[in-house]
Amino acid sequence: MADNNTVTRQQKITLQNRHGEKLVGAFHDTGSVDVVILCHGFRSSKEYRIMVNISDALENKGISSFRFDSAGNGESEGSFEFGNYWGEVEDLRSVVEYFTPGMNRNIAAIVGHSRGGMVALLYASKYHDISAVISIASRFKSHGNFANTTNQMMKDLLEKIKKEGYTEESLMEELNINMHDPCLQIDKDCRVLTVHGSADDIVPVDDAMEYAKVIRNHTLRIIEGAGHGFNQQQDELVSAVLSFIEQGQLAS
Repeated sequence: MADNNTVTRQQKITLQNRHGEKLVGAFHDTGSVDVVILCHGFRSSKEYRIMVNISDALENKGISSFRFDSAGNGESEGSFEFGNYWGEVEDLRSVVEYFTPGMNRNIAAIVGHSRGGMVALLYASKYHDISAVISIASRFKSHGNFANTTNQMMKDLLEKIKKEGYTEESLMEELNINMHDPCLQIDKDCRVLTVHGSADDIVPVDDAMEYAKVIRNHTLRIIEGAGHGFNQQQDELVSAVLSFIEQGQLAS
């Protein structure tokens, strides 16, 4: 790890995903071999408060980080889709390969908020080259009551989705997401931290409990009173993330 007096070079990096689309990210380069990758949530970006605060805190500890916009979000090219979880996994794969072996760095952890946390976990279930994942306020499964949705309601919804330029496949992926089976595929040596707010009214805190049941090497941290964006609990959230990452560095 670099020392706390290291001068950080923050730079914009553009790389390509498997479709040739440009992905844009902010690299906080402290000179450390270790790099933490940060994945934003649904219709968000690398500039989301949680992403920036974690990157700044890592920088203060001498740890490099890269926060980026997935395809169709922020400054990156491509079209936004409702589902596309596995597409975002492949975006993340392109980022990992850019740094390892591309820049001879080591990925110390992948951190994701909400949808980004799901993408990080799905990545770990498919590519077994990550030693730590931190999932913040992420869904475990869809909470929509689609079983009681009438055929006409579904037709109306699909028609609206198509008019807005999205695909039916991406909508169905969003409606049917369930993290149970992928989480069983995560290596037991991959450390996973789930952080969730007790007052999250977008993703129920029960989802965090479900992750704790199925992921083998798992730590659960519930932050009392926090909502989905941890607006009043940023310091507590960042502290939990940093502590988990530093524990992994000490153990390695």
